[in-house]
Amino acid sequence: MTIRYSAASHIGRVRKVNEDSILSLPDQKIWVVADGMGGHAAGDFASQTIVDTIAMIEPDLPPGELMRGLRQTIMQAHATISAAAEERFHGTVGATVVALILTDEHFVALWAGDSRLYRFRAGKLEMLTTDHSLVAELVLSGELTWDQAEQHPQSNAITRAVGVGETLELDKIRGDVASGDRFLLCSDGLTKYATFNTLASMLNGTPIETVADRLTNFALDAGGADNISIIVVDVV
Repeated sequence: MTIRYSAASHIGRVRKVNEDSILSLPDQKIWVVADGMGGHAAGDFASQTIVDTIAMIEPDLPPGELMRGLRQTIMQAHATISAAAEERFHGTVGATVVALILTDEHFVALWAGDSRLYRFRAGKLEMLTTDHSLVAELVLSGELTWDQAEQHPQSNAITRAVGVGETLELDKIRGDVASGDRFLLCSDGLTKYATFNTLASMLNGTPIETVADRLTNFALDAGGADNISIIVVDVV
């Protein structure tokens, strides 16, 4: 399996600080997007803590140990952020996270919050994660589509984040990997503007060298009201 990827993180057109952080570890086949919350230094600290902690995973671990290591490092980041929120920032501090691991035949993803993982396969786009948010409940009950949920007044209200609450519950999904698969990890700075059809159209056929920048520019042209973080991973 050959892996190619491109990544971008942009402050956007409105925010003064980029509270998103991204991580690419191609040798370990790990990619991470984290979106900080808490304002300025606090959100930036939270997202950076997540990627810095994951980056300390030992190299050359077998897949099972790698997945356990990923979960363990996110839990470590949760503890670090929680302590800092109480001792340093004196308020709620946290970050969403979505993390992808690829092996020769499977993928595993862990996430908390509303940063997302998609898979584009054979011309079809599938959202692999499910947001931990208030509007997600409306989607799951059939009252809204994911595209409609992005326009809801409470679209930014998340129910789970790294660093928030005594315990962190991470969701996990695993599945098969096939040649030609294209994975997209992103923060909500992209998905608040890009519908499923828009994402599918831009992911379809855009070269890996330019696809992250193309998606970023789309979000900027649409308003860029939030930080924008994107990682696209191709399986060749």
